[in-house]
Amino acid sequence: MRILVKGAGVAGLTVAHELRVRGAEVTIFDPRPNFDHAASWLAGGMLAPWCERESADEAVLTLGRDAADRWNAILPGNVVRNGTLVVAPTRDHGELKRFASRTAGYRWVEESDIATLEPALAGRFRQGLFFPEEAHLDPRRALHSLKEGLLAKGVAFTCDDVNEDEFSEIVDCTGAARIGHAPDLRGVRGEMLYLRTEEIALARPIRLLHPRFPVYIVPRGNGLFMLGATMIETEFDGPVSARSLMELLNAAYALHPAFADAAVIETGAGIRPAFPDNLPRVTREGKVVVINGFYRHGFLLAPAMAAEAADLVLSEQTKQRSSRCA
Repeated sequence: MRILVKGAGVAGLTVAHELRVRGAEVTIFDPRPNFDHAASWLAGGMLAPWCERESADEAVLTLGRDAADRWNAILPGNVVRNGTLVVAPTRDHGELKRFASRTAGYRWVEESDIATLEPALAGRFRQGLFFPEEAHLDPRRALHSLKEGLLAKGVAFTCDDVNEDEFSEIVDCTGAARIGHAPDLRGVRGEMLYLRTEEIALARPIRLLHPRFPVYIVPRGNGLFMLGATMIETEFDGPVSARSLMELLNAAYALHPAFADAAVIETGAGIRPAFPDNLPRVTREGKVVVINGFYRHGFLLAPAMAAEAADLVLSEQTKQRSSRCA
């Protein structure tokens, strides 16, 4: 059974892994061999289904609840299970209460608890929410490790055009490339930046709430931090805007003043494909199974959606074999 996976972002790599461990022969086609073009490259890597429930459907929690376990099975040692800390300036305490009312799986923490969890934030916030079951990973490390693992398992990668007729099934994981071709699929712009400073150490993702511009800061190790938050309803894929850059930097400074002296290592913007309900879908179009619409939940939901897609692909192959035998 030969299966072609189109797209080498997190969706393509996880579905290729799922298919390969079930015994399929898999080829991955992506015209650009590097990951830096993919939305996955700009992801936060937060496996935070309870926090995401604040602005997402219950299905995100249902599908993402075991994401950390799934990722640990795929890439042992890559998942950091330190939870998520949500804080807000005293003037925005109402945002904390609103966040708490829309989520679950947390406990309220006081100033002393925050200092224990994150010594760098001691004395900076009076209260917060701690989600102990959440986790995170480094998306860039995960993408490279996934590719290396797939190559070791015999999965072929190609950036050259392939003859699709040579494959019994095709899995389309091309994401934003299908905008304009897939019904209801739209683009949502996300912007991020990387800062480096040796003056601050964080053990887990921090979400800083603000009524207009909430932000998350994810530690990558060795003094590197990824900042993100912007969700703009546009398909413009140009560089980060000055406004977004200022907002992100102001938020970092609000979390800790030492970020004012951090070096800006990288800025980036990408288009995330999304359906009207902001939930991903697995659909079949002839012999093509399509996975798309991850919105801001790529790493959180990719393993579950990959398993669903693999079930669909392999069940079709089983039906075809049965009909031939009959």
